[in-house]
Amino acid sequence: MNSLKIRSALITGANAGLGKEVARQLALREGVEKIYLGCRNESKAQAAKQELEQRTGKYVFEIILMDVSDVKSVRSAAAGLREPIDALVMNAGGSGGPSPLRLTKDGVTEIFATNVLGHVALFEALVKAGLLKKTAVYLGSEAARGVPKMRMKRPALPTSSTEDFADVITGRDFAGKKLDGALAYGEVKYIAALWMAFQATVHPELRLITMSPGNTQGTEIANGMPLPVRLLMKYIMMPIVAPLMGMAHTLETGANRIVAALTDPTLRSGVFYGSAPQTLIGPIVDQSEIFSDLASPAIQRSADQAVHQFL
Repeated sequence: MNSLKIRSALITGANAGLGKEVARQLALREGVEKIYLGCRNESKAQAAKQELEQRTGKYVFEIILMDVSDVKSVRSAAAGLREPIDALVMNAGGSGGPSPLRLTKDGVTEIFATNVLGHVALFEALVKAGLLKKTAVYLGSEAARGVPKMRMKRPALPTSSTEDFADVITGRDFAGKKLDGALAYGEVKYIAALWMAFQATVHPELRLITMSPGNTQGTEIANGMPLPVRLLMKYIMMPIVAPLMGMAHTLETGANRIVAALTDPTLRSGVFYGSAPQTLIGPIVDQSEIFSDLASPAIQRSADQAVHQFL
Protein backbone atom coordinates (compact mmCIF):
# COMPACT_ATOMS: atom_id res chain seq x y z
CA MET A 1 0.00 0.00 0.00
CA ASN A 2 1.38 3.40 -0.98
CA SER A 3 2.38 5.81 1.76
CA LEU A 4 0.86 9.27 1.94
CA LYS A 5 3.22 11.84 0.43
CA ILE A 6 4.57 14.56 2.72
CA ARG A 7 6.66 17.27 1.11
CA SER A 8 6.81 19.77 3.96
CA ALA A 9 6.26 19.66 7.72
CA LEU A 10 6.53 21.72 10.88
CA ILE A 11 7.65 19.89 14.03
CA THR A 12 7.47 21.54 17.45
CA GLY A 13 10.11 20.77 20.06
CA ALA A 14 12.42 19.68 17.24
CA ASN A 15 15.81 20.45 18.80
CA ALA A 16 16.00 17.23 20.85
CA GLY A 17 14.52 13.81 21.59
CA LEU A 18 11.51 12.67 19.61
CA GLY A 19 11.08 15.90 17.68
CA LYS A 20 14.61 15.76 16.30
CA GLU A 21 14.38 12.06 15.52
CA VAL A 22 11.06 12.51 13.70
CA ALA A 23 12.73 15.28 11.67
CA ARG A 24 15.61 12.93 10.81
CA GLN A 25 13.37 10.07 9.72
CA LEU A 26 11.07 12.33 7.76
CA ALA A 27 13.97 14.01 5.93
CA LEU A 28 15.08 10.64 4.57
CA ARG A 29 11.73 9.94 2.94
CA GLU A 30 11.36 10.46 -0.79
CA GLY A 31 9.95 13.81 -1.86
CA VAL A 32 10.45 15.73 1.40
CA GLU A 33 11.54 19.27 0.52
CA LYS A 34 11.19 21.31 3.72
CA ILE A 35 11.12 20.57 7.45
CA TYR A 36 10.56 23.46 9.81
CA LEU A 37 12.14 22.95 13.22
CA GLY A 38 9.90 24.69 15.75
CA CYS A 39 12.17 25.49 18.70
CA ARG A 40 12.25 27.81 21.69
CA ASN A 41 16.03 28.26 21.98
CA GLU A 42 17.90 29.53 18.91
CA SER A 43 21.34 28.15 19.80
CA LYS A 44 19.93 24.67 20.49
CA ALA A 45 17.93 24.89 17.29
CA GLN A 46 21.01 25.77 15.26
CA ALA A 47 22.93 22.86 16.80
CA ALA A 48 20.07 20.47 15.99
CA LYS A 49 19.87 21.77 12.42
CA GLN A 50 23.60 21.22 11.86
CA GLU A 51 23.44 17.72 13.35
CA LEU A 52 20.44 16.77 11.23
CA GLU A 53 22.15 18.01 8.07
CA GLN A 54 25.27 16.01 8.89
CA ARG A 55 23.37 12.82 9.72
CA THR A 56 20.97 12.91 6.77
CA GLY A 57 22.96 14.68 4.08
CA LYS A 58 19.80 16.70 3.48
CA TYR A 59 19.59 20.48 3.57
CA VAL A 60 15.85 20.80 3.97
CA PHE A 61 15.74 22.13 7.53
CA GLU A 62 14.67 25.63 8.53
CA ILE A 63 14.27 27.04 12.04
CA ILE A 64 11.10 28.71 13.31
CA LEU A 65 11.44 30.13 16.80
CA MET A 66 8.41 29.59 19.03
CA ASP A 67 7.56 28.87 22.64
CA VAL A 68 4.59 26.51 22.73
CA SER A 69 3.77 27.52 26.30
CA ASP A 70 3.02 31.05 25.02
CA VAL A 71 -0.02 31.51 22.76
CA LYS A 72 1.26 34.86 21.46
CA SER A 73 4.58 33.27 20.49
CA VAL A 74 3.04 30.45 18.44
CA ARG A 75 0.61 32.78 16.70
CA SER A 76 3.48 35.05 15.74
CA ALA A 77 5.45 32.07 14.44
CA ALA A 78 2.48 30.87 12.38
CA ALA A 79 2.05 34.34 10.91
CA GLY A 80 5.68 34.26 9.79
CA LEU A 81 5.31 31.05 7.80
CA ARG A 82 5.85 31.97 4.15
CA GLU A 83 4.25 28.97 2.44
CA PRO A 84 1.79 26.17 3.22
CA ILE A 85 2.89 22.91 4.85
CA ASP A 86 1.56 19.42 4.32
CA ALA A 87 1.97 18.30 7.93
CA LEU A 88 2.13 19.56 11.50
CA VAL A 89 3.68 17.46 14.26
CA MET A 90 2.66 18.68 17.71
CA ASN A 91 5.51 17.15 19.71
CA ALA A 92 6.67 19.70 22.29
CA GLY A 93 5.55 19.10 25.87
CA GLY A 94 6.68 17.64 29.14
CA SER A 95 5.94 17.45 32.83
CA GLY A 96 5.40 21.18 33.25
CA GLY A 97 8.67 22.01 34.98
CA PRO A 98 9.16 22.44 38.73
CA SER A 99 5.72 24.07 39.17
CA PRO A 100 3.35 22.28 36.76
CA LEU A 101 0.22 23.82 38.32
CA ARG A 102 1.47 27.39 38.28
CA LEU A 103 -0.76 29.55 36.09
CA THR A 104 0.58 31.20 32.95
CA LYS A 105 -0.48 34.62 31.68
CA ASP A 106 -3.10 32.79 29.61
CA GLY A 107 -4.75 31.53 32.84
CA VAL A 108 -3.85 27.86 32.40
CA THR A 109 -1.38 25.62 34.19
CA GLU A 110 2.19 25.35 32.98
CA ILE A 111 1.69 21.68 32.14
CA PHE A 112 -1.42 22.43 30.07
CA ALA A 113 0.17 25.41 28.32
CA THR A 114 3.25 23.42 27.30
CA ASN A 115 1.45 20.30 26.16
CA VAL A 116 -1.85 21.57 24.79
CA LEU A 117 -2.86 25.24 24.61
CA GLY A 118 0.04 26.41 22.47
CA HIS A 119 -0.54 23.56 20.03
CA VAL A 120 -4.24 24.35 19.79
CA ALA A 121 -3.39 27.97 19.01
CA LEU A 122 -0.78 26.93 16.44
CA PHE A 123 -3.04 24.42 14.68
CA GLU A 124 -5.94 26.84 14.49
CA ALA A 125 -3.77 29.71 13.25
CA LEU A 126 -2.40 27.54 10.45
CA VAL A 127 -5.85 26.28 9.47
CA LYS A 128 -7.36 29.76 9.51
CA ALA A 129 -4.59 31.06 7.26
CA GLY A 130 -4.94 28.11 4.86
CA LEU A 131 -1.39 26.99 5.63
CA LEU A 132 -2.06 23.39 6.69
CA LYS A 133 -2.88 21.23 3.69
CA LYS A 134 -2.98 17.55 4.63
CA THR A 135 -2.43 16.27 8.15
CA ALA A 136 -1.60 16.97 11.77
CA VAL A 137 -0.38 14.57 14.43
CA TYR A 138 -0.49 15.23 18.16
CA LEU A 139 1.87 13.22 20.37
CA GLY A 140 -0.38 11.53 22.91
CA SER A 141 0.38 9.30 25.87
CA GLU A 142 -0.99 6.09 27.33
CA ALA A 143 -1.27 8.10 30.56
CA ALA A 144 -4.45 9.55 29.01
CA ARG A 145 -6.20 6.18 29.50
CA GLY A 146 -4.22 4.99 32.52
CA VAL A 147 -1.76 2.15 32.95
CA PRO A 148 -2.59 0.23 36.15
CA LYS A 149 0.52 -1.93 35.82
CA MET A 150 2.62 1.23 36.11
CA ARG A 151 0.35 2.72 38.81
CA MET A 152 -0.77 5.43 36.40
CA LYS A 153 -4.37 6.33 37.23
CA ARG A 154 -6.96 6.82 34.51
CA PRO A 155 -8.37 10.38 34.36
CA ALA A 156 -11.73 10.31 36.11
CA LEU A 157 -13.65 13.57 35.89
CA PRO A 158 -16.92 13.85 37.86
CA THR A 159 -19.22 14.33 34.84
CA SER A 160 -16.85 15.08 31.91
CA SER A 161 -18.56 18.45 31.52
CA THR A 162 -16.98 21.58 30.09
CA GLU A 163 -16.60 22.81 33.67
CA ASP A 164 -14.80 19.62 34.71
CA PHE A 165 -12.31 20.02 31.89
CA ALA A 166 -11.83 23.70 32.74
CA ASP A 167 -10.97 22.65 36.30
CA VAL A 168 -8.19 20.47 34.90
CA ILE A 169 -6.93 23.26 32.67
CA THR A 170 -6.69 25.70 35.59
CA GLY A 171 -5.48 23.14 38.13
CA ARG A 172 -8.59 23.48 40.29
CA ASP A 173 -9.14 19.72 40.20
CA PHE A 174 -6.01 19.34 42.37
CA ALA A 175 -7.03 22.04 44.85
CA GLY A 176 -6.44 20.77 48.38
CA LYS A 177 -4.93 17.54 47.08
CA LYS A 178 -1.38 16.26 46.80
CA LEU A 179 -0.16 16.59 43.23
CA ASP A 180 0.00 13.32 41.32
CA GLY A 181 2.35 14.23 38.47
CA ALA A 182 1.49 11.23 36.32
CA LEU A 183 -2.24 11.90 36.67
CA ALA A 184 -1.82 15.61 35.91
CA TYR A 185 0.11 14.70 32.78
CA GLY A 186 -2.46 12.08 31.81
CA GLU A 187 -5.33 14.54 32.23
CA VAL A 188 -3.86 17.14 29.87
CA LYS A 189 -2.99 14.47 27.30
CA TYR A 190 -6.57 13.17 27.64
CA ILE A 191 -7.97 16.62 26.87
CA ALA A 192 -5.66 16.96 23.87
CA ALA A 193 -6.75 13.61 22.42
CA LEU A 194 -10.41 14.58 22.82
CA TRP A 195 -9.76 17.98 21.20
CA MET A 196 -8.03 16.33 18.24
CA ALA A 197 -10.91 13.89 17.77
CA PHE A 198 -13.41 16.76 17.81
CA GLN A 199 -11.35 18.76 15.32
CA ALA A 200 -11.39 15.77 12.97
CA THR A 201 -15.17 16.18 12.76
CA VAL A 202 -14.83 19.93 12.18
CA HIS A 203 -12.15 19.52 9.50
CA PRO A 204 -12.92 16.40 7.46
CA GLU A 205 -10.63 17.73 4.73
CA LEU A 206 -7.64 17.13 7.05
CA ARG A 207 -6.28 13.90 8.50
CA LEU A 208 -5.93 14.45 12.26
CA ILE A 209 -4.43 11.73 14.46
CA THR A 210 -3.26 11.46 18.05
CA MET A 211 -0.40 8.99 18.28
CA SER A 212 1.50 7.97 21.40
CA PRO A 213 5.19 7.34 20.76
CA GLY A 214 5.06 4.83 23.62
CA ASN A 215 7.48 4.80 26.51
CA THR A 216 10.54 5.99 24.66
CA GLN A 217 14.16 6.25 25.67
CA GLY A 218 16.07 9.46 25.06
CA THR A 219 13.15 11.87 25.45
CA GLU A 220 13.05 15.10 27.46
CA ILE A 221 10.00 14.21 29.59
CA ALA A 222 11.95 14.02 32.86
CA ASN A 223 13.69 17.38 32.47
CA GLY A 224 11.18 19.33 34.53
CA MET A 225 11.06 16.82 37.38
CA PRO A 226 12.88 17.26 40.71
CA LEU A 227 16.59 16.49 40.44
CA PRO A 228 16.56 13.12 42.26
CA VAL A 229 13.64 11.86 40.14
CA ARG A 230 15.21 13.24 36.98
CA LEU A 231 18.50 11.44 37.63
CA LEU A 232 16.67 8.22 38.49
CA MET A 233 14.64 8.36 35.28
CA LYS A 234 17.52 9.38 33.04
CA TYR A 235 20.24 7.02 34.24
CA ILE A 236 18.45 4.03 35.77
CA MET A 237 14.75 3.65 34.93
CA MET A 238 14.68 4.47 31.22
CA PRO A 239 18.01 3.04 30.03
CA ILE A 240 18.07 -0.06 32.25
CA VAL A 241 14.98 -1.00 34.27
CA ALA A 242 12.16 -0.21 31.83
CA PRO A 243 13.71 -2.08 28.86
CA LEU A 244 14.41 -5.11 31.06
CA MET A 245 10.73 -5.09 32.07
CA GLY A 246 9.67 -4.80 28.43
CA MET A 247 8.20 -1.36 29.13
CA ALA A 248 10.36 0.94 26.97
CA HIS A 249 11.63 1.05 23.41
CA THR A 250 14.20 3.05 21.47
CA LEU A 251 13.96 6.64 20.33
CA GLU A 252 13.94 5.42 16.72
CA THR A 253 10.96 3.15 17.39
CA GLY A 254 8.99 5.87 19.15
CA ALA A 255 9.63 8.36 16.36
CA ASN A 256 8.68 5.76 13.75
CA ARG A 257 5.19 5.63 15.24
CA ILE A 258 4.85 9.36 14.57
CA VAL A 259 6.10 9.06 11.01
CA ALA A 260 3.60 6.23 10.49
CA ALA A 261 0.81 8.48 11.75
CA LEU A 262 1.81 10.98 9.06
CA THR A 263 2.17 8.54 6.19
CA ASP A 264 0.27 5.27 6.79
CA PRO A 265 -3.10 5.52 4.98
CA THR A 266 -4.60 2.71 7.06
CA LEU A 267 -4.58 4.89 10.19
CA ARG A 268 -7.87 6.75 10.54
CA SER A 269 -8.47 10.43 11.18
CA GLY A 270 -9.94 11.26 14.59
CA VAL A 271 -8.46 8.20 16.31
CA PHE A 272 -6.03 8.12 19.23
CA TYR A 273 -3.52 5.31 18.69
CA GLY A 274 -1.22 3.90 21.34
CA SER A 275 -0.04 0.71 23.01
CA ALA A 276 -2.25 -2.18 24.04
CA PRO A 277 -3.63 -2.44 27.62
CA GLN A 278 -1.13 -2.84 30.46
CA THR A 279 1.85 -1.91 28.32
CA LEU A 280 3.61 1.15 26.93
CA ILE A 281 5.20 -0.36 23.82
CA GLY A 282 4.42 -2.86 21.07
CA PRO A 283 1.70 -2.86 18.39
CA ILE A 284 -0.65 0.12 18.35
CA VAL A 285 -4.39 -0.04 18.93
CA ASP A 286 -7.27 2.42 19.03
CA GLN A 287 -7.17 3.71 22.60
CA SER A 288 -10.96 4.08 22.75
CA GLU A 289 -11.06 0.27 22.83
CA ILE A 290 -9.41 0.61 26.24
CA PHE A 291 -11.11 3.81 27.46
CA SER A 292 -14.46 4.28 25.70
CA ASP A 293 -14.87 7.92 26.78
CA LEU A 294 -12.24 8.83 24.18
CA ALA A 295 -14.76 8.03 21.43
CA SER A 296 -17.70 9.95 22.94
CA PRO A 297 -18.73 12.90 20.71
CA ALA A 298 -20.31 14.65 23.70
CA ILE A 299 -17.15 14.39 25.80
CA GLN A 300 -15.00 15.45 22.86
CA ARG A 301 -17.16 18.55 22.42
CA SER A 302 -16.98 19.39 26.14
CA ALA A 303 -13.18 19.19 26.07
CA ASP A 304 -13.01 21.38 22.97
CA GLN A 305 -15.30 23.98 24.54
CA ALA A 306 -13.21 24.04 27.70
CA VAL A 307 -9.98 24.59 25.77
CA HIS A 308 -11.50 27.48 23.85
CA GLN A 309 -12.41 29.32 27.02
CA PHE A 310 -8.70 30.18 27.22
CA LEU A 311 -8.07 31.27 23.62
